[in-house]
Amino acid sequence: MLSKAVDALKSDKKVRTVIIRSEVPGVFCAGADLKERAKMNSSEIGPFVSRIRATINDIASSAKMGLVETKLAIIPGGGGTQRLPRAIGMSLAKELIFSARVLDGQEAKAVGLVSHVLEQNQEGDAAYRKALELAREFLPQGPVAVRVAKLAINQGMEVDLVTGLAIEEACYAQTIPTKDRMEGLLAFKEKRPPRYKGE
Repeated sequence: MLSKAVDALKSDKKVRTVIIRSEVPGVFCAGADLKERAKMNSSEIGPFVSRIRATINDIASSAKMGLVETKLAIIPGGGGTQRLPRAIGMSLAKELIFSARVLDGQEAKAVGLVSHVLEQNQEGDAAYRKALELAREFLPQGPVAVRVAKLAINQGMEVDLVTGLAIEEACYAQTIPTKDRMEGLLAFKEKRPPRYKGE
């Protein structure tokens, strides 16, 4: 269901920001459903994990987090062995994966794994409210620029710096012929907020 929802959102040009939240108080994701996984035969597990990985690639904190798969004599199958070292460095990623250590929010922020740690509010939706606040900061910016900046960052992180800079240059070039760029320059000149249309 999540994969289908993400696919539908990707083709909707009017969607600028997506917030995914749990309806379960205090839990965003508890990890794989091990009872479901135990019923799968070995030929089903690989494609299942690949589908999860592909979906997570399209969407990208909680009070506690960890890659605890080594406790179960497996390794993180959703891309954790590749994403975690890129986020926090190879040495610390190995330490966390090998030990199956679970970090609290403050520890996760200290190592650069999350950007924000929030005290929970009475309604239990502090993270959701922060996500809305961030979305409100993102929305006024040029939609094409945000889209290609995301592309440049995501693709650039997978390659060496020289190739990453070439990706950035190609992405920058996509913003030059846009109506939004001209609107941004005009708005700056006229000292008013820009009215971007994603064109």
